[in-house]
Amino acid sequence: MEHYLEASPAVVLREEFDDWAVLFDPETGAGFSLNPVGVFVWRHLDGRHSVDDIMDAMRREFAEVPEDARAHMEELIQSLVDKGLVGRVMRQG
Repeated sequence: MEHYLEASPAVVLREEFDDWAVLFDPETGAGFSLNPVGVFVWRHLDGRHSVDDIMDAMRREFAEVPEDARAHMEELIQSLVDKGLVGRVMRQG
């Protein structure tokens, strides 16, 4: 079994200028800003991607991925989980 990540269907992604975005949870009124990499991660939180999958996609998409990118991504995802914007789903790998 593997952990996959799924964004709450209630959360709205509002794209702003320069590829930045704001997540808005209409149930709580909470907002959360995302930089362009955060938006990339958010788009992969569809219940079909693990952290490893998202890292692989990031390495394919961006020319340079810093060594500490995974730690930053995990921190972002944990923050989104803590705010109730993302859930973890167990699925057969």
